[in-house]
Amino acid sequence: MQQVLTLPQAFRRNFLGNSPIWYKQVIIGFLILNPVVLAMFGPTVAGWMLIFEFIFTLALALKCYPLQPGGLLAIEAIAIGLASPDGVYHEVSSNLQVILLLMFMVAGIYFMKDMLLAVFTRFLVGVKSKTALSFLFSLTAAVLSAFLDALTVTAVLISVGVGFYSVYHKVASNAGSHDHNHHNDDHVIELHREDLDQFRSFLRSLLMHGAVGTALGGVTTLVGEPQNLLIAEKAGWEFIEFFMYMAPVTMPVLVTGLLTCMLTEKLSWFGYGAKLPAAVRTVLEEFDAEQRAQRSLRDHATLIVQGIIALLLVLALAFHVAEVGLVGLMIIILLTAFNGITEESQIGHAFEEALPFTALLVVFFSIVTVIHEQHLFNPIIEWVLTLELDMQPRVFFVANGVLSAISDNVFVATIYINEVVGALEAGLIDRAHFDKLAIAINTGTNIPSVATPNGQAAFLFLLTSAVAPLIRLSYGTMVWMALPYTITMSIVGYLAVSYML
Repeated sequence: MQQVLTLPQAFRRNFLGNSPIWYKQVIIGFLILNPVVLAMFGPTVAGWMLIFEFIFTLALALKCYPLQPGGLLAIEAIAIGLASPDGVYHEVSSNLQVILLLMFMVAGIYFMKDMLLAVFTRFLVGVKSKTALSFLFSLTAAVLSAFLDALTVTAVLISVGVGFYSVYHKVASNAGSHDHNHHNDDHVIELHREDLDQFRSFLRSLLMHGAVGTALGGVTTLVGEPQNLLIAEKAGWEFIEFFMYMAPVTMPVLVTGLLTCMLTEKLSWFGYGAKLPAAVRTVLEEFDAEQRAQRSLRDHATLIVQGIIALLLVLALAFHVAEVGLVGLMIIILLTAFNGITEESQIGHAFEEALPFTALLVVFFSIVTVIHEQHLFNPIIEWVLTLELDMQPRVFFVANGVLSAISDNVFVATIYINEVVGALEAGLIDRAHFDKLAIAINTGTNIPSVATPNGQAAFLFLLTSAVAPLIRLSYGTMVWMALPYTITMSIVGYLAVSYML
């Protein structure tokens, strides 16, 4: 018999849906507390509290997608005057290239999924050593991120991860339907449950190695991360100049990251080391053989077109012929036009993965606006600039790393590089010292920020993607698995900034 609800109970049930009751109570508590703290302690305390509240919603993304609770916090922040609507619009418009990238590039990758799954399946079943496979994932992600974009590479990793998982989950559930729901474990045969759990762990480690790889490569070149382009523009560096200026820090960090990848796999530390179960390998090999046997001439034509356009994508991004998002739109048009995808409903599915995260990113920019308008980071910046000149690069590296890990590395880099440009123009520092500080800012915002998902957009994208709940990848798990990288890469980066610049 269905329970009869009163209207107040119905409102309570509807608020944040199926989230735990305690979670709903915490969010309501935040919303009640924020204006009280603002009135009693002022905007600085209220602003910092809001930051940590937003991080809380990210940390519990598997309880409730952060868009709703984080969005409520952002709306309240604007309502009580911690940020202005115009400020939010300015922050969003300043990051339009990132929004276009998410809207169009991720959708473009969706239309390449057949080719990507075919290539990576051969990759997965062909390399028997988990350590070697992890190394290749990390190195490949690093190389691609250096010339493409970390979010684009992460979109590829997510697409591949969901593809692998759905193939085995369908077999484990003994499902023959094309409408099989790989989010539901209710029909997984008991015999396969242990293999499925191990496969989840296997995919978690591969995707985390790949995600860190995007940071390793993204820091090295002018086009690797959005803030790289900003810093290069302020410093007047071209592509090769940027690479050469960063190399004394980025190359030792790259080697350290790859060694950390192999070490964590060998020693099975921090959630790494899970092997591909034999039963899963068999399923993937059979799937690969079956797919190749069943391909028609049209299927072959589709794969060829996807391969050619993938090459075109790499070249377009490597030579930066247009903003990344516009290149993504071009990819969508070419892939759908030449592969017979002409119905609106077919095209609409491609945007399902990216648009929720795009909306979340706009909410994130609202929180960044609070940081900007309340000048929450200014005391730290002003303090660093009062230090002795030889201390400033290493302290900039640390300060940028810590602030990037709790907010947004693009925003932190923007604030710091503008302050440093101002110091140069005012004659407080010379050009040689400016170059050192620019290197410290770029590496500081890119390297230690792997510590948390909110530190890098690619990590946050992975956390809130469709693959995260499938492989049980939570905020805490990401922080734990990133910890060895955070420690080793940050130490090497700090030493390089201290002694090699």
